Parts: sequence; C-alpha cells; structure tokens
Amino acid sequence: MKKYLTLFIAAALGVTANAQDNRTPYMTKALTSGIKNVYVSTSGGSIHVSGESGQSPRVEVYITDNHGMTPSKEEIEKRLRDDYTLEITVNGDEVKAIAKNKHNGDWDWRRQLNIGFKVYVPQNSSTNLETSGGSIHLTYLSGQEKFETSGGSLSIDHLSGKVHGRTSGGSIHVSNSKDDIDLETSGGSVHANNCAGNIRLETSGGSLNLDDLNGKISAETSGGSVQAHNIKGDLKTGTSGGSINLSGLACSLDTYTSGGSIHAQLTEASKFVKIDASGGHVDLQLPSKQGYDLNIHADKVTADLSSGFSGTKEKDRVEGKLNGGGISVNVNGSNHVNLSLN
Repeated sequence: MKKYLTLFIAAALGVTANAQDNRTPYMTKALTSGIKNVYVSTSGGSIHVSGESGQSPRVEVYITDNHGMTPSKEEIEKRLRDDYTLEITVNGDEVKAIAKNKHNGDWDWRRQLNIGFKVYVPQNSSTNLETSGGSIHLTYLSGQEKFETSGGSLSIDHLSGKVHGRTSGGSIHVSNSKDDIDLETSGGSVHANNCAGNIRLETSGGSLNLDDLNGKISAETSGGSVQAHNIKGDLKTGTSGGSINLSGLACSLDTYTSGGSIHAQLTEASKFVKIDASGGHVDLQLPSKQGYDLNIHADKVTADLSSGFSGTKEKDRVEGKLNGGGISVNVNGSNHVNLSLN
C-alpha cells in the first residue's frame, strides 16, 4: 500500500523550530526504516545524507538567511509562505525533500533563505541530490549515489556502490570508499584517501592529493599540482600546468605535465611506465631487481644503471634492456631526465 506523507508550510505548527541556533533543525520529520531512495532538491542550502547505523530515520530542515543568520520563527514562516515551496513527501520506499523559490524573475534578494536538509536513512539507500548553492555531504551509504551542486564542496566518506558527483565551484574530499567512484569539479582541489575500485577524479582548476588508493585510477587536473602516495593498481594522472610528485607506487603508471617537473618513485613497477614532461625535468626511481625495456629521451639523460644493462646510452637518450628486459618504460622530457634504481 502506498503511503503519502506531505508537509506544507502552513502546517508547520507541529514541528521543531528554533530561532537562535541554526544547528537546531527548523523542522524534523520521522521516517520509516523502509526508505531505499532519497531525492533532495534545494536552491540555496546544503545537503547531508547519512546511512550510519544507530540513527533514527528522519529528515531535518535547516534554514538561515543569506547572511548565515537564523531569522525568527515568524519571519521564516512568512518568507516561506510568500516566496518558497517546501515539501517533504514519502511514497513507498522513496522520500522526497524539495525547496524552491516561487519567483522566476526579479525579487528582493534580501528575503532569500538558505534551506538545507539532513537526511538519515538505511545504509543501502540510493540518492539523487541537487543544490544550486550549497555543499553536499554523504556518509555510510552503499547504493547508487548521484549528486550535483553549482557552488559548493563535495564530501564523501564510507560509500560503496556507484558514486557520481559534480560541483561547478567547490572542492572534493573522498575517503574510505570503494567500487565505482566518479567525481568532478570545475574549480576546486581534490583530496582522495583510502579508496579502492574504479576511481575517476577530475578538476579544471585545482590540485590533486591522492593517498592510499587501490584500483584503476584516473586523476587529472587542468591547472594544479599532483601529489600521490601509496598507490596500487593502475594510475593515470596528469596536469596541464603544475608539477607532479608521486611516491610509494606499486602500479602501472601513465603521467604527464605540460608546465612542471615530475618526480616518480616506484616500489614495484607493473605492466608499464609512461611519462611525458614537456615543460620540466623528470626524476624517475625504479626498483632495481625488476627487468625493463627502456626508451628514454630528453635534452639530457642521466642514468645510474647496473651492469645488467644492454643497449644504447647517450647524452640525450637511453634505449635498451635492463636485467634482461620486461616492463616497458617510456619517458619523454624536454629538459632533463634522471633515472635511478632503488
């Protein structure tokens, strides 16, 4: 049997309200434990969805003005009645929380409200979330998560399943998550740690910081630096305008930069190593006991090789086999390439 629960602003007398502390929800609505799908849409506030165990299922609504202050209960209700539509509905296993401005054209921006939601649901819930001006925070979920914000940050922790998130102007923090992760920002930095699976991370204008990742990893930036440590699996990473510092790698490596230097230190090479630096020097450290097919070119190439090398070693290139050959190592540098064994 379908169950419909709808809250309208005119019936807000039975909900929690507080005008002094914006950490206290303006409105709270209890949910059943059968929720599996969450849809949230708001024009100006943040969204937080948690599936952590031990929490009672519920939706909380938080309201502030455009200065971050909490108006009085009476003022909030007047602005909501005149300028906004606010609804929370439950239909079967789906909860919807929607806040939107009634005005399509000009209106008094000083009356603007930031309406945010915190939703507590079972861990296996899936989400579809959108906000035009706030951050999105997801924790302890294992369904399919799709979310987008036009101006806030993304924070993801303890997620599994399919994760697809976008922000047009904020940073991304993802940790303790796995399976299928696809996150993108147009203007902020990306921090990822302790994640596994198929991981795609992209920023158009910030740095990348990667730690303790395992899987098939693609992480690229158009304008910042890249730092990565303790990476396993397959790593493709690059930048159009910064330096790259990679250490503790036990993976295949495909990396590039158009405007900085590259430092790459591998504890175990896997499948191949490909490096392209068109604007700076390259410092590459490889494990000494593995076999390689070396193809290294730059204006200047220095290589500290063992007696197990056979091939050509000249000022601007090293080509040949090390320790009998094996993993393909291709390095192109416009400046100086230094190869050492560890």
